[in-house]
Amino acid sequence: MDFDLTDVQVMTLDGWDKCITKEIVPLIDHKIDEPFSKKLAHELIEIMNPFGVGSGWVPESLNGIGVDFLTSGLMFEKLSQSSPDAAGLAWVAEGAALKIANNGSEGIRNQYLPRIINGEIFGCSAISEPGIGSSVREMRTTAKKDGKYFRISGEKMWVSNASVADFMIVLALTAEQEFSMFLVDKEQHGYEVQEIGKLGLNKWSMGQVLFDNIVVPEENLLGGIGSGLRETMKGFDRSRCFVSTLALGIAHTALDESIQYSKERTQFGKPIAGHQLIQGLLAEMATDFSAAQLLVYKALSIMSQGKRCELEAAIAKSFATEAALRIASKAIQIHGAFGLTKEFTLERHFRNARMLTIPDGTTQINQLIIGRKLTGIDAFS
Repeated sequence: MDFDLTDVQVMTLDGWDKCITKEIVPLIDHKIDEPFSKKLAHELIEIMNPFGVGSGWVPESLNGIGVDFLTSGLMFEKLSQSSPDAAGLAWVAEGAALKIANNGSEGIRNQYLPRIINGEIFGCSAISEPGIGSSVREMRTTAKKDGKYFRISGEKMWVSNASVADFMIVLALTAEQEFSMFLVDKEQHGYEVQEIGKLGLNKWSMGQVLFDNIVVPEENLLGGIGSGLRETMKGFDRSRCFVSTLALGIAHTALDESIQYSKERTQFGKPIAGHQLIQGLLAEMATDFSAAQLLVYKALSIMSQGKRCELEAAIAKSFATEAALRIASKAIQIHGAFGLTKEFTLERHFRNARMLTIPDGTTQINQLIIGRKLTGIDAFS
């Protein structure tokens, strides 16, 4: 395996790093723990899009940039070092754009993709429901055919970007155990959103969405009747990989800050970096981080080849998110009492890392996916 970045990746990441420092970070006030406003969210997407973050997965054949998943993952990891919230905003928008590119009719593509690519609009996906969790087949949101329209009714939960997105890709039942995807436009069709307060990643919108007999035209059906579950499961591979890149960014920053602090903080007449127990903690953190990177990059590389990576994505997600949590916790330990205060960033890293062990399959759900792939036996039923 070749672990060196290509010249193109090096140049891309260098330009992207400069953009993050000069244009993105100055817009984000880390002391304010509330969701990006719609105005700011759109401003961020507009800045990121030219670099292929936010809609970069749209292929060149549809006038997109066509960024491969590994390069994209490296860029999301880099952004997450400064703002995992902004990375989450862009990653969810990215997934919605790709669903339109892969499944939309020519009319839908022509209507939405140019505006997505130029940063004018962006979207999200609405899958989870109250009381359902990872059991997608138990969803109750329905889309009933009515002439040349569908009427969508139901409730979705844990919808990232809900309050700031211009449209949603909604998974709904069109018949018993028949799942289909629909593009629902906020301005054209309307839906109600209630923001959900949460432990961490508080700048990244998450909402509860109510669809009360929302009428959408049949051309807003993506991929045909009954294709929604298959596309959703493929999307979970991507989601697990890119949740993992957010975890890498958080872990990277927590480790860097701990190394720097350990060299500056003195105790018993020398920097605490010179104490064996501190070096032990740093070594454990670095090992966890390096292992997580390798697992995530492997999954992204497989996906970049156009292959499914259900096993590799589940392994990467379950390990990387838990590793980030361990690293953030040890970073607090190294910082001592300062690590518990809001004057330092460690408590935020810890809260953000803790958030990532839940979405797109909890650690335990991903362990069951791993077990099923290894044994051929399904523990879900």
